[in-house]
Amino acid sequence: MTEAEAGVRSSLKEAVRIALAGQPNVGKSTVFNMLTGLSQQVGNWPGKTVQQKVGTHTHDGRTVLVVDLPGTYSLTANTEEERIARGFILRERPDVVVVIVNAAALERNLYLVAELLMLPRPLVIGLNMMDVAKQRGAEVDSHVLEAALGIPVVPMVASRNQGVRELMEAACRLAADPAAFGPARPTLRPEHQAVLDQLRRLVAGRMAPIYAEEWVALKLLEGDAEISEMVARQVGEAWPEIQQHLQAHEDAYLDIAAGRYGWIQRMIRAAVRRPGVGPVILTDRLDRVATHPLWGLLMLMAVLGLVFWLTYTLATPVVDWLDTTVVGWLVSSGREMLSTSPVWVSGLVVDGLIRGAGTVLTFLPILVILFAVLGVLEDVGYFARAAYVMDRFMHWMGLHGRSFLPLFLGFGCNVPAILGSRIVEGRRRRLLTILLAPLVPCTARLSVLAFLTPAFFGDSAALVSWGLVALNLVVLALLGVLLHRIAFGGTRAAFIMEIPLYHLPSVRTIALFVWHNTWAFIWKAGTIILIVSAAVWALSHLPAGNPEASLLASVGHWLEPAGRWVGLEDWRLVVALLTSFIAKENTIATLGILYGAADQGVGLAARLAGSISSASALAFLVVQMLFIPCVATVAVMRQETGGWRWVALDIGLLLVVSLGAGVIVFQLGRLGGL
Repeated sequence: MTEAEAGVRSSLKEAVRIALAGQPNVGKSTVFNMLTGLSQQVGNWPGKTVQQKVGTHTHDGRTVLVVDLPGTYSLTANTEEERIARGFILRERPDVVVVIVNAAALERNLYLVAELLMLPRPLVIGLNMMDVAKQRGAEVDSHVLEAALGIPVVPMVASRNQGVRELMEAACRLAADPAAFGPARPTLRPEHQAVLDQLRRLVAGRMAPIYAEEWVALKLLEGDAEISEMVARQVGEAWPEIQQHLQAHEDAYLDIAAGRYGWIQRMIRAAVRRPGVGPVILTDRLDRVATHPLWGLLMLMAVLGLVFWLTYTLATPVVDWLDTTVVGWLVSSGREMLSTSPVWVSGLVVDGLIRGAGTVLTFLPILVILFAVLGVLEDVGYFARAAYVMDRFMHWMGLHGRSFLPLFLGFGCNVPAILGSRIVEGRRRRLLTILLAPLVPCTARLSVLAFLTPAFFGDSAALVSWGLVALNLVVLALLGVLLHRIAFGGTRAAFIMEIPLYHLPSVRTIALFVWHNTWAFIWKAGTIILIVSAAVWALSHLPAGNPEASLLASVGHWLEPAGRWVGLEDWRLVVALLTSFIAKENTIATLGILYGAADQGVGLAARLAGSISSASALAFLVVQMLFIPCVATVAVMRQETGGWRWVALDIGLLLVVSLGAGVIVFQLGRLGGL
């Protein structure tokens, strides 16, 4: 049992354990969110970087433990996700496996069902996206499909919460009576059925009880490397005879695949009716633009521009109100309450903790909007189109469109972007994706941008922000081409990826996405940022209580000559940049402490605008956007690359690029009269 699951189950008795399986983009996450809501626990599978989600659901007074398995197209153990999914089903033996399939792409989805049926666990099918299938002109008869498969099939539209309760009823009913499970499994041709029986006889009694003998024999015929290695260790003297059978039937895997596809076609013929010519649906019309080489790229740029416009239009007034009113009130109230305390106590609590962490919490409106927009784009299926459009540009860097997906995750946070690089095939392409991920502006950098640009550039804030993000992406592309040609030999790869149908987003799914990510930020503000804020205040007042003669000022003044070349005319900007290495949000926390203004009735943004020239402000933002990643990102980069060599190279490159860009922008800005 995994640690996250053990934590959830510690207070549960006689809970039904359900494993939620399915291919990517079938609505599995929507079903999981509908079932578990805020009861989710999110972490990593033990010893893995693949995300694990576990939650609880109450059905008719009975507790159901739901484990969301990684999305996989098959169970062949070619990827980490596939090994985790099948390993959990075999070792943890959930009461029921609920597999979510896309009714509009039933042929592709039933292949995973065919593999799951060979595992020794009861199975229930959630036939999701019935509305999308109908839009495409397909009529799927769930009753006929259930009769043909011999297992429960529940029609669903998960985005509208239709069929979710019925799915749980079917799962709990099967969990209570597993003997009722009698599926119609795919079969082999007689010649290979005979060798399957021989292999099953040879492994009988020699394998761990969790492995069904027929399944092990089938995996041996398929050439599954992981199972073959395990069998070779456990069967002893029987292994040479097993090898002889496998060598004599090397083509058996073709028969197995053909048998599954034939089985799938029988199910489709029985349960699915289609007109002679499918209708032109909304997905087809939208994709004429979204996947077009030119219009698709312009659409992607417009989408990013819309994100920033929405952020500034909706969030900036709330941010200003929080900064001047809420934080200002907290500062003045705190100072009044601690008026009889020692000066250093009042300063630490008010100027350090309240002003530092409180200023960062004014990011919340920005983050909520950013996460909501990213959640909508992901849920409707636009991310896959963006990957397709960007494929030709990714090829210049020796990557393909699949690398765009983890890089796009970087707009949320660079850490999952780097972890998400595991979906990229090939060591070189994966390593290049990791090295480029820190150049994608995360929500922390974007929040700093959204906080400062309106103060410095007024009505031009959205345009300036769009330009700074575009600069990051241009630098990412140029650096990618450079690394690809010099460090990775210039090799290229093909790109194959399924593009899902567009569908209406689930409000519940997006709300949970926003909640979990926003809560993670609040937790960070309450821990790391709070500690750093206290440390910054202490260093800015020691040894004599004068910020201009403090230890922090000494460091800032020592670096100030170099900072002036980059455009950081004030030592406080240099210090803010340094503290951003701990967490990018610390930039604002540090500026809030060093440029303290809320207790004077003036917001931080207004104080900064009156103290820093436009040229210096633009240079500071450029350096901030291109600067080295935060310490958490560096730690994950070291973990994923297996050492410090590539991490040190990336940090060195980013230092050179960010400071060099700052020099150029500052000098050009002064020449242009900024």
